[in-house]
Amino acid sequence: MATPILKWAGGKRQLLDELYARFPVAYDPDTNAYHEPFLGSGALFFDHEPRRGTVNDRNVRLHNFYEQVRDRPEELIARCREFDDPDGDPNPDEAFAETDRKGRDIDAYYYQQRALFNRRPNGESFDPLDEAARLLYLNRTGFNGLYRENSDGSFNVPIGRYADPDWVRAEQVREASRVLGRLAENGLRQGSYEYVVDAAEAGDLVYVDPPYEPMSPTADFAEYSAGGFDREDQIALLEVVTDLAARDVHVVLSNSGVMYDVYDDAGLFVDRVGATRAINSDADARGEVNEVIATTVPPDERGEAGQQSLAEFE
Repeated sequence: MATPILKWAGGKRQLLDELYARFPVAYDPDTNAYHEPFLGSGALFFDHEPRRGTVNDRNVRLHNFYEQVRDRPEELIARCREFDDPDGDPNPDEAFAETDRKGRDIDAYYYQQRALFNRRPNGESFDPLDEAARLLYLNRTGFNGLYRENSDGSFNVPIGRYADPDWVRAEQVREASRVLGRLAENGLRQGSYEYVVDAAEAGDLVYVDPPYEPMSPTADFAEYSAGGFDREDQIALLEVVTDLAARDVHVVLSNSGVMYDVYDDAGLFVDRVGATRAINSDADARGEVNEVIATTVPPDERGEAGQQSLAEFE
């Protein structure tokens, strides 16, 4: 089984057994397709290694990252090995060696690479392989593994503090490339989750892991993408879930605990689960949080839990 390459808010490695326990016994990965319209770090997808189906994310730079992982893994690994210590001096041979776009001083290699990573949202030319490599580098060296964009789409996470960060992740890249390569060419998608309405067929399984509904007025799970994902989006997504269920498509979805009543009122089978979250911009909000897993699959129609054990966050 493959493991995620990236740290990502809401990653599901700790909940794999809980998710597998809600797979329908009627779902056969040899004949039915698997769809994941909010891929993120892809913990369930990479562990499950489906042979058919689709994965999608609206974040265009994340989509590019997975394209490079799938198509050019060895080039991506080689490019990542060229990066230097995030606390080191900027590279004088690259742009932004002294100041950023706003004329502010750049005093560390990390901030130079962050400025270079933001070429796309600033309308500048960029190399897709370089962008993918920088996403991985910044993900493994930025503060607390956050991925956060401002309203203009620019990545704005500050430098982190790690004793020996691994920003190459060679084996994880190779394994992820293998799993992504099993899908059809159009199996890796970028855009709205709504595509799954047309892509999924009766008997398929859809795992839905949207940006979480905030647990409090100060929490903001949607800040990881410039577009946001508010309560209206959550309700629209639920309508898609009920439409899929009406066509005998199996759905498993996860969200924050505040969605329990909304999912329960919609007729889904809902359970509360606890998961430890290491990624949050607010240190007080880290630790075990209240989450729910909901499904269209009745308890007596579920298969046995998978063989996966709860994994430590990497």
